[in-house]
Amino acid sequence: MRLVFMGSPDFSVPVLEALVDAGHDIAAVYCQPPRPAGRGKKDRPGPVHARAAELGLLVRHPVSLKGADEQAAFAALNADVAVVVAYGLILPQAVLDAPKHGCLNIHASLLPRWRGAAPIHRAIMAGDAETGVCIMQMEAGLDTGPVLLREATPIGAEETTAQLHDRLSAMGARLIVQALDRLPDLTPVPQPEDGVTYAHKINKAEAQVDWTRPAVEMDRLIRGLSPFPGAKCDMGGEQVKLLASRVVDGLGAPGQVLDGLTIACGEGAVEILRAQRPGKRAMDSADFLRGFDLPERVG
Repeated sequence: MRLVFMGSPDFSVPVLEALVDAGHDIAAVYCQPPRPAGRGKKDRPGPVHARAAELGLLVRHPVSLKGADEQAAFAALNADVAVVVAYGLILPQAVLDAPKHGCLNIHASLLPRWRGAAPIHRAIMAGDAETGVCIMQMEAGLDTGPVLLREATPIGAEETTAQLHDRLSAMGARLIVQALDRLPDLTPVPQPEDGVTYAHKINKAEAQVDWTRPAVEMDRLIRGLSPFPGAKCDMGGEQVKLLASRVVDGLGAPGQVLDGLTIACGEGAVEILRAQRPGKRAMDSADFLRGFDLPERVG
């Protein structure tokens, strides 16, 4: 099929590669414009932009798709379908309608649960037992369109957002290839009205650990915010980023260090498996504790 691909971050790259490997004709790749990065703050292409350039594909990165000229340029590609995954721009109705078969979105949740910007983070933070990927026919609403294909997967007891992100990206790449192969035979299934939740963008203010809360909640927070923005706590005057954890048995005052990097909570305790001091690299707990004078209580 003749496709337009629309995506920007790392999550989208395996999808683009799978579509190329499947032999589809990629008419153009749309992504976010280059952003200032690095010490020199020079404009740097994002992950999809860089990979598309390596593959020799036409790359476009408009600031907006609301203008008539941009919409006409998109329509002139004469695409059979547009594949959209974590693109980052709202698609006007004229863009949604331009491809012969419309626009298909790869969404990293089991819709209608976790519509919105941060479905992977929110699923872990909420303690969901499973999540998955939906291939959705896009419409004007926020992730409200009918679903063509879906696949569920359990969330591991110690799985972080980074780990689940990679699994769902690979799953989405596989599912979209299947969906395109079977497109004439797929029946769009409207999303139910019950069970709608919204995965709002992560606010850095959410990242501070509150050890008075139950261990299960703080474990979910740590894993859900890993690697970015990273749950944080005060250790001896330093804001340490906590990147991996698990719930363990333990009893003590909230914030009390029980053993190694095991910290008491309002109920139970959390063992920190991976952490990062300011300006340092992330380390497993054994390496982290070497040369670090851990206080008796953390904040």
